[in-house]
Amino acid sequence: MMKLNKDYLWPIVGLAAVVFSAWLLYHQLRDISLDDILDSLYAIPLSGWALAALATLVAYAALAGYDRLALIHLRKRISWGFITAASFTAYAIGHNIGASVFSGAVVRYRAYSSKGLSATEVGVLVAFCSFTFALGSILLGGVVLLIEPALVNRFFEDLPLWVPILCGLLMLGLVALYVIGSSLKLKSLRFRKVKLQYPRMPIVLRQLIIGPLELIGAAAIIYFALPEASNPGFLLVLGIFLASFSAALVSHAPGGLGVLEVVFLIALPDVNPADVIAALLVFRLFYLLIPLAISLVMVLFFEHDQWLRRWQPKRPPPEQ
Repeated sequence: MMKLNKDYLWPIVGLAAVVFSAWLLYHQLRDISLDDILDSLYAIPLSGWALAALATLVAYAALAGYDRLALIHLRKRISWGFITAASFTAYAIGHNIGASVFSGAVVRYRAYSSKGLSATEVGVLVAFCSFTFALGSILLGGVVLLIEPALVNRFFEDLPLWVPILCGLLMLGLVALYVIGSSLKLKSLRFRKVKLQYPRMPIVLRQLIIGPLELIGAAAIIYFALPEASNPGFLLVLGIFLASFSAALVSHAPGGLGVLEVVFLIALPDVNPADVIAALLVFRLFYLLIPLAISLVMVLFFEHDQWLRRWQPKRPPPEQ
């Protein structure tokens, strides 16, 4: 019974999140026609499409940096090309399936175990990447709340502004504690065979750059796809994206289906809903669907190569 629960818990949670989000989304979109959304897509200038594509490349390059930093922390040397392919595939599949920590871990184990990493080392790598994402989210979230505290009033109308300012300070304080812990070289913790320790300071400083960079790139896709006339500005788009993406991850809905749309529509009541949906369609195309299609091809090539390595007969040594 326990195994049944573990096997089906997250798919059930994800399905429930999709159904609930779809219900909310229906009430948000019932007055919008498909023609309105298509008109909004056609209205995006060529420069907007090009900049959104460039932002996607920045986001996925930063995601590859997550894996690279984790491997440096583990003191493992693997080529940049392999790391980029493994990271891209793991995130592309994980983001679309949902429960990305678990689905991405499966892909990473298959890839990195072929390079000699143990299951424990892959587990540390996955945890490190997840922490880098969380660190970037907390850092950016704290900055946004301090600069634009009124952002929370788009979700909670009567909330005093000192609340988001205090939250922003606490978030930045958590980041500062992490940096201080690394600089002081605090003792590591052990959980059975797993050893958790602060990364070295050069790695921490790079985490503080790469983590936010991925989120900035992903949010920029939506920003560049929104119409210039009613665009609320990048900082607000970034803050809304952080809230919606975090909600999507917590919900375990595949691709954050419905969750992103609901949060953005609620937070941007002054923007044409058709324009919001069109921008999120561009985000899903560039950040989710195209990478998924490419990653599936890469998985096929990888598995074909592994099959050849396993079954190809070894050549006999040359005769003396």
